[in-house]
Amino acid sequence: MSDLGKKYLLRLLMVVTVFFYLPGINFFPVRVKSDSSLAVPALPEAENGMGGTANPESFFHAEYILDFDFFVDPELTGIPEPEGFSMLQILTYNSYTLQSGDMIGVIARNTGLNEDTLVSVNNISNTRTIRAGNPIRIPNQDGIMYNVRAGDSLESIAEQYGTTPSRIITVNELFSENLKAGLSLFIPGGRMDWVRRQEINGDLFLWPVANRYVTSPYGWRLDPFGSGQRQFHTGIDIGASTGTPVLAAMPGRVTYVSFNDDLGHHIRISHHSGYSTLYAHLNGVPPVRPGANVQAGQRIGYVGASGRATGPHLHFTVYKDGVTVNPRTLMR
Repeated sequence: MSDLGKKYLLRLLMVVTVFFYLPGINFFPVRVKSDSSLAVPALPEAENGMGGTANPESFFHAEYILDFDFFVDPELTGIPEPEGFSMLQILTYNSYTLQSGDMIGVIARNTGLNEDTLVSVNNISNTRTIRAGNPIRIPNQDGIMYNVRAGDSLESIAEQYGTTPSRIITVNELFSENLKAGLSLFIPGGRMDWVRRQEINGDLFLWPVANRYVTSPYGWRLDPFGSGQRQFHTGIDIGASTGTPVLAAMPGRVTYVSFNDDLGHHIRISHHSGYSTLYAHLNGVPPVRPGANVQAGQRIGYVGASGRATGPHLHFTVYKDGVTVNPRTLMR
């Protein structure tokens, strides 16, 4: 036990001793209480150990309560937290070099930050593609970066992220409330929206075919039909046997169900946040119709080889605002 702890234990023992062994002394100062509900019931008389009786009212009267403030040491009450501990801090950074096997989630936990913060301040587009040897910045507080757009104000930005203009000014050391488009601000306490977080972590879409066997990736490739020409493959091909169930990769609404000589039987589904998906070379007419709402993981067709295909597989394309993107960066 520390010296301070011993000191207070000794004081407590002294108080108890005085209370029980000096009954004739009205040791404790008292203060009157007008509220009779606070009255303490009278105690039965008891022998004082010296042949006489001790009147409990020699300790305290039933209409009074004890005031122990006189022996409370100021050191026991603690001291106020230093003002600097709770003050908003100006943004600063430390540097960390990624090691083999590092994951953003683990680094965030070890530094007391959330993943959004590390992803945003380091402009990480996919957490699965970070590489050992690359440096990243570790800020001294949680928040995200925001690029000012035309028409933005400190008030509108603060409201969007649930903070205050004064906090944004302090953290970024702004000398004016006038913001120029393109200015990069750190928003203290800001968080990413769910869709953006899923995009960056590669968890936005389910696999539309369970076996996850990619026979042809997204990007440039030679024509699989032997022409020798380089062609841009707008999706990924997932190999599977005919009749394997094809599942919706995200909740959405069926835009169209169609057939042509290239894609064969195919479906397109519109999703939130500007995304849509295409499922091609299906086996026969799909069991869903245009306008139908589907859930992630719902069966929407079967693997086939309809249209221009070298064998049974699913051609899966993801569009963001009408432009194809690599599905593999977004799939769980």
